[in-house]
Amino acid sequence: MRGAGHNSPHRLKHYLRFPRVQIWRRGIAFGIDFVSVWLLSSVLGGNRPGFQFVQVVVFVLAWWGVRVLAVYNNQGQSLGRYALDMKVLDAQLGRVPELQALSQREALTGFGALLVAIALNNLATNAGAVLLVIPLAIDLSSALSDTQRRQAIHDRIAQTIIVSTRRGYSLDIKVKRLIAQVRDRVRK
Repeated sequence: MRGAGHNSPHRLKHYLRFPRVQIWRRGIAFGIDFVSVWLLSSVLGGNRPGFQFVQVVVFVLAWWGVRVLAVYNNQGQSLGRYALDMKVLDAQLGRVPELQALSQREALTGFGALLVAIALNNLATNAGAVLLVIPLAIDLSSALSDTQRRQAIHDRIAQTIIVSTRRGYSLDIKVKRLIAQVRDRVRK
């Protein structure tokens, strides 16, 4: 087949077939994954102030489990992405990325998330810890400027995209319905 090479225009436009995901949905899905891993590492890592070495190890292993292993074995969905009906795909092939690509993708994101976890655990004793949020903010905010693919830096490096899917819990839709029901009851 002519034009089917790795960098051909046909292959580069493959991502256009998939429904794009709103940035706020990606943020909430990321938040669900982050909070679940952060809480686990905080509970299993000990009760001492600050962020301990054991917490770092637990965080890294849990992050890899939630964001790489689970995604690889669950059709491209982590807990957060399943909750909001989205999945990660290889941007060129349109399928779940291989373990190496997922690991590469999440090494960058996980490092930024780990810094945020350290900042949260140290914020009470060191206000300067808030600066640890900057690397993750830079990585994730790059998706705002990418109007076609909405790729963050970690997506570009690993050549992945986040797309909508019908498979999931539809948490955002369920919350919207609940809010609408509450508003209707308040108006009555």
